[in-house]
Amino acid sequence: MVDTDRIAGTARELGGKAQAAVGDIAGSSRDSVEGRFREAQGRAQDAFGQVKDKAQDALGQAQGRAQDALDQARDRFGDYADDVSDYAGDAYERGGEYLRDGRRAVSARVEENPLVALLIAGAVGYGLALLLHSRR
Repeated sequence: MVDTDRIAGTARELGGKAQAAVGDIAGSSRDSVEGRFREAQGRAQDAFGQVKDKAQDALGQAQGRAQDALDQARDRFGDYADDVSDYAGDAYERGGEYLRDGRRAVSARVEENPLVALLIAGAVGYGLALLLHSRR
């Protein structure tokens, strides 16, 4: 991409060269000096335009790299989020299975020995009552 400063600088440089040449031929030191000054201004403006072009190119490249890094991070985060979601779903299902198995096992033991189950429940209740009463 060509910057307008580069075009204007080149034009000013060429105009300055022409003015300096005319001043040298005509013997006018004023035109010669002004021409060389305009030529130097044109070179400076062209150099400024080149620096602007390079800075814009570097900025574009940096933006592209940043966008690539952001896309990669989104891809990786999405993969991790999917893995965590799958793991949490599996853990939830396993927890439900363990709860059902435990409920069945306790129900079977209570049906086999209702008196022992009643005594254990009473002992646990009494222990909880003692813990709660002692905190007051």
